[in-house]
Amino acid sequence: MRFSYAESMCDPSHYLPLARACDESGWTSMIVPDSICYPEESDSTYPYTPDGRREFLEGKPFLEPFSLIPAMAAVTEKLRFTTFVVKLPIRHPVLVAKSVSSVAVLTGNRFGFGVGLSPWPEDFAVCGERWEGRGKRMDDMIAIIRNLLTGRYAEHHGKYYDIQSIKICPVPTAPVPILIGGHSDAALKRAARLGDGWMHAGGDQGDLEAMIKSVHAMRAEYGRAQSPFEVHVISMLGYSLDGVKRLQDMGVTDAIVGFRDAYNGPDQPLQEKIDTLRGFADSVIAKAT
Repeated sequence: MRFSYAESMCDPSHYLPLARACDESGWTSMIVPDSICYPEESDSTYPYTPDGRREFLEGKPFLEPFSLIPAMAAVTEKLRFTTFVVKLPIRHPVLVAKSVSSVAVLTGNRFGFGVGLSPWPEDFAVCGERWEGRGKRMDDMIAIIRNLLTGRYAEHHGKYYDIQSIKICPVPTAPVPILIGGHSDAALKRAARLGDGWMHAGGDQGDLEAMIKSVHAMRAEYGRAQSPFEVHVISMLGYSLDGVKRLQDMGVTDAIVGFRDAYNGPDQPLQEKIDTLRGFADSVIAKAT
């Protein structure tokens, strides 16, 4: 079992010392969220709160992940960094491929590229991308990014993108795992069909088990059951040794663990965060790995 530290929407000065503390105490990775802007006016519904409201996000600091991750990598040696998740279809695939390649090179292959769909139509509007067809466009983007990360010339001619033969340089010396986030049937199918892993965003334990079984069954249907596959999970089971064993039995590879409510709770002093993550490393990570 591997362990990912979850901290976000906090004082930006906390990230580098937290990354160093994780690296020194045995954590596998840190997860980094993505958000580009907050609209002044919106009538869209946020899918991750009971009432669909999102006012709690206003004023929360989000650093751009392709900028933040190299900074944290520069002060660490082993720690991996995983986006959770980049809103892929609001961006252009060639620019994303360039960013992914650069981050993977600068981190020495310590990068996992978690991607998903933005739930906010405003994200698409302000970036000049279409809301309609976003899922199928994301499928094309994954193929384009993968092809460009090989370092060979690649082209794409499809419904959504028409890209002449190009290549990017440098590219990483190892493949960048592309991890698909989302709980919908479409997201699970995309993870099974195209992904190197799946990222779970929390929720009912019974639903978690059902989704893991579903994605693995679909992988078998697509002939991908023998390919390496990561399962990143947010669960209260990740906080104890017995719970970690249950997650392992379900097929979870990475437990995502955080120690505060970054959405609704206040920030904490940096030293308090460091003491907490080190204490968890001593009491759980050291005994579970």
